[in-house]
Amino acid sequence: MSGHELLRDKVVAVTAAAGTGIGSAAARRCLEEGARVVISDHHERRLAETVAALRADHADVHAVPCDVTDEAQVNRMINETVTRFGRLDVMINNAGLGGTASVLDMTDDEWTRVLDVTLNGTFRCTRAALRQFVAQGGGGVVVNNASVVGWRAQAGQAHYAAAKAGVMALTRCAAMDAAEYGIRVNAVAPSLATHPFLAKVTSPELLTELAGREAFKRAAEPREVANVIVFLASDYASYLTGEVVSVSSQHP
Repeated sequence: MSGHELLRDKVVAVTAAAGTGIGSAAARRCLEEGARVVISDHHERRLAETVAALRADHADVHAVPCDVTDEAQVNRMINETVTRFGRLDVMINNAGLGGTASVLDMTDDEWTRVLDVTLNGTFRCTRAALRQFVAQGGGGVVVNNASVVGWRAQAGQAHYAAAKAGVMALTRCAAMDAAEYGIRVNAVAPSLATHPFLAKVTSPELLTELAGREAFKRAAEPREVANVIVFLASDYASYLTGEVVSVSSQHP
């Protein structure tokens, strides 16, 4: 698919971009819009497969393995992006970890692991990107991946919902901290986007139930979420900062 050069010559980094989920869809859409892209993930085999698939259509893509729970690896990802392409213009924080457990049964390790990947990882990558943007003289965009469960209650999702609500709050506050440097920080909040990994960790019955709550009676495709991410990354969103945009057809 040809794009409209919304991100022409921009350098974009995307976390958790291996596989076929929102991260890889966002990377592909950015490439279609003329960006040069670095994808990262802690699954090195899937990361290599994904970058090979993207390179079949786009030359300006590079892969850097990264575990967002490790500050040194996050900093290396940013540094390798700058070394490869000369700068960083857009940071897309897609890394997140879910699971299903009642608060009554949830362990400290389950709670902490989800928050460390989903919230703390987003913080680490946001901080590293903001520091790079400032070092470059200002400007730049951060787009975080939140979730509607940051607003809505769902059984078994206390850790994930708390993390995603934290991503929303981080987005709003980081936007205020970065505004003086001409940097924008926004987030998307999908309700349900289907991909093979989600099917592995969620029962078919729950996926059917969740899809049934949507106005269109289906889940979003990862590409449909990626389209909104591209909009927020582009100059069409030049006056938006600190916003969380719901990508959902579900309404309370």
